[in-house]
Amino acid sequence: MSKPQTVQPFIPANDDFLTRGELAALTPAELIRRTTALKPMLAAHAAECERLRHPIPAVWNEIRKTGCFYHFIPKKYGGLEFDVDSFIDAMLPLSEGCPSTGWVAAFCVEHNWMLTQFPEEFQDEVFGTRDGDRVPYVIAPGATAPPGKAVPVDGGYRISGRWKWGTGVMHSDWVMVACAIVDGPENIVLFCALPTEQVTVLDTWHIDGMEGTGSHDLLIEDVFIPAYRTMDMAEMRAGTAHGSRLYDNPIYRQPMLPFLGVTAAISGVAAARAATALFRDQLAERVVHGTNITQSEKPAAQMRLANASVMARTAELLLRDAINTNIALARPEQRADFEQRSRMRLEIAQAMELCRHAIMMVAEASGASSHLRSNPMQRYLRDVNVMSNHIVYDKDGAAELHGRALIGLPPNALTF
Repeated sequence: MSKPQTVQPFIPANDDFLTRGELAALTPAELIRRTTALKPMLAAHAAECERLRHPIPAVWNEIRKTGCFYHFIPKKYGGLEFDVDSFIDAMLPLSEGCPSTGWVAAFCVEHNWMLTQFPEEFQDEVFGTRDGDRVPYVIAPGATAPPGKAVPVDGGYRISGRWKWGTGVMHSDWVMVACAIVDGPENIVLFCALPTEQVTVLDTWHIDGMEGTGSHDLLIEDVFIPAYRTMDMAEMRAGTAHGSRLYDNPIYRQPMLPFLGVTAAISGVAAARAATALFRDQLAERVVHGTNITQSEKPAAQMRLANASVMARTAELLLRDAINTNIALARPEQRADFEQRSRMRLEIAQAMELCRHAIMMVAEASGASSHLRSNPMQRYLRDVNVMSNHIVYDKDGAAELHGRALIGLPPNALTF
């Protein structure tokens, strides 16, 4: 087998950071207005994004201008520190326009939250105010599988490995990867951060859906990482990492996996909403073969439209319930237990399944023309099939974990 080619990411110049004053004046409503205004642009470029296999730089730069990547950066650094509902509200329109680009944007917003879980010294490095009072943020993938190797050395580690699913790497300035410590404790996996310039991006993202995410493999060969750029992933999963000790806001104490699951599922809900809206619009135009009536007059089509719409809405409500529960249970005195966290994971998996079924329901009734490359319906269908295969949406695995919790058995996996 030939070695994959490499691809050069668009490392940002970071000359468009907002100032502390601009961020202080930015409200959740204004942020949502800005991302919603970009929806037509993302929709117009969705096919080209898929063809290029990464978010289009000009579109990505417009997303940067909204300020959305400051959403979970602490106010201490001049960030927005907004709530989780406004995060969903701001991300949904981006993914309604282009699920691939919206997926990457949501992950990169959430990955700035991950950076708040690193030691304070690293947060000072990446979030500290720059020249002109401008507040930085980071665009970084967070790749965990398969874990790389970290060899302890004086002052830190030398890491090596090849990771899959590098979502966000094509516009990144930093990269986060999981590494097991060589000859170290088996239960400790480090999350390690390093500049993108020290990473080789392999051209591996050839896939039948979500192709526009550019989630290529990452290769790192014997690179030194100072200890302050690492953290214990188990603490982030439990909501007990550095952010829980540095900040009072409960968003920094929430367990990571439910938050990750909701972040990824936003694109599923958005794709279901977009597919349902497209089906509704096409009903009045599509004449039923052999008749002189439009499909909008057929009860079966009306029922599919209604059911798909409610399924998308139900999925959204499940996401909001899960993420707000995750925040509500982020209390220092009583953390979310195995039963509660496994239930949230199953709710999120259920939400993604509802999105997939909603899109299948309307795609099935949209005729052969819905599979033309010019019709977004086929992209929504392919995209949701790929995103629903993310590990956090393994419904059987999620149900098994929650079932074990309900009968008092211990977890048999760490994905909760």
